[in-house]
Amino acid sequence: MKKGNGIPMEETQKKPLLSCVHTRLGYEDRVVMDDLNISIYPGDYVCVVGENGSGKSTLIKTLLGLIKPLKGEVQAADCLKGGSIGYLPQQTLAQKDFPATVMEVVLSGFLNECRHRPFYTRKEREMAYQNMEKLDVLSLKKSCYRNLSGGQQQRVLLARALCAADRLLILDEPVTGLDPAAAADLYETLDFLNQKEQMAILMVTHDIQNALFRAHKILHIGAETHFYSSPEQYLRSEEGKRFAAVPR
Repeated sequence: MKKGNGIPMEETQKKPLLSCVHTRLGYEDRVVMDDLNISIYPGDYVCVVGENGSGKSTLIKTLLGLIKPLKGEVQAADCLKGGSIGYLPQQTLAQKDFPATVMEVVLSGFLNECRHRPFYTRKEREMAYQNMEKLDVLSLKKSCYRNLSGGQQQRVLLARALCAADRLLILDEPVTGLDPAAAADLYETLDFLNQKEQMAILMVTHDIQNALFRAHKILHIGAETHFYSSPEQYLRSEEGKRFAAVPR
């Protein structure tokens, strides 16, 4: 059952994990998006699309609390207020060449929890093993991260993000640079986390076809406007008709 805006009625009975309320996004007084009103609920799968330079990176930094909104606010559920959001950023060349073992990279997802503690707890190590097994990289735990393939590196980073995550994963172009088989494998992993474990996912992507196929909602960020609703409504919108029809 749906409300008039196309959002399921049961969603109104759940509390959002993260909400932007009349939020103006920008930096150094430069506005990149105004009056943004979105809510991300448990189990949501949200894909963020739009042209380069439209403000997608600014949105992610704002949601992560790295920069403050120019106006309005970002509201986080209590379960996220300790910073427990799993984040998978775009990799730089330096990061791909990082000289650490897979186990060390995955465990680093707990660094916020460690604070001044100079060691990882048994529970944290057990969770790291569980997440590596879940992402099918446990057999690589002693391998050097920089010697892995691109797909393996992304699975390792996703295992690391799960160590930090409570209910929400934020991913920035996670399939960029991956071959089609590795990209398909990563998408299947995200589907499992979302559907079987009810992990909410917000993913910035240029892969519009997979976004339309997998996402529950599309957030399109344009130069002067934005759109947030179901993929079906997005395809009927002016933004969707222009953006989704362009080969990428």
